[in-house]
Amino acid sequence: MNELAAISFTTFFATVAPVDTAFMFAALTAGATPREKRSMALRGVLLATALLLLFALFGEALLKHLGISLAALTSAGGILLLLMGIDLVFARHSGALSTTRAETREAEHRRDISVFPLATPLLAGPGAMGAVILLTAQTRGDLAARGLVILMLLVVMAISLVLLLAAGRLERLLGITGMQVINRIFGILLSALAVQFLFDGIASSGLV
Repeated sequence: MNELAAISFTTFFATVAPVDTAFMFAALTAGATPREKRSMALRGVLLATALLLLFALFGEALLKHLGISLAALTSAGGILLLLMGIDLVFARHSGALSTTRAETREAEHRRDISVFPLATPLLAGPGAMGAVILLTAQTRGDLAARGLVILMLLVVMAISLVLLLAAGRLERLLGITGMQVINRIFGILLSALAVQFLFDGIASSGLV
């Protein structure tokens, strides 16, 4: 269980990217009042959490309906997470972990960013959605294990809320260099986990 908790926390922290999101939030809400910032942060985190919980509860049923095996999901999830890990290590922005340039330009003209781009795609983006489906599907119906995965998701979302509320101070404390150091550390861990997921998916597929 400790191993599952560590894997889930690391994967969610890397895919939700609360530090990166806090920096983006600080930039997009520079002209908002403290009350507006708190309101947007709370609504954004609650909406993103609800969205990811939907994937955690019903993602596996959706896969069965579509005829997608756990081996295929594990392999595909491993590839996706590996690409995201590489983005983190090399500080690139592909759209899986952050907004694209077009999305950022659109967000700059919005007064309320709690739904877009904060809730999605920043907090509940493609990587986080894929990760939550992958991790919950791998519990294979074990309710205790699934509960632990969901608990780690909630912990990461709680951390995200704290960092969003302290986004301005965090930006001044860490700076761009500090943020990139944290991202690179979790990028390396995520890349290693992604390769392991890929190995597990291939091994369980029966191809080798």
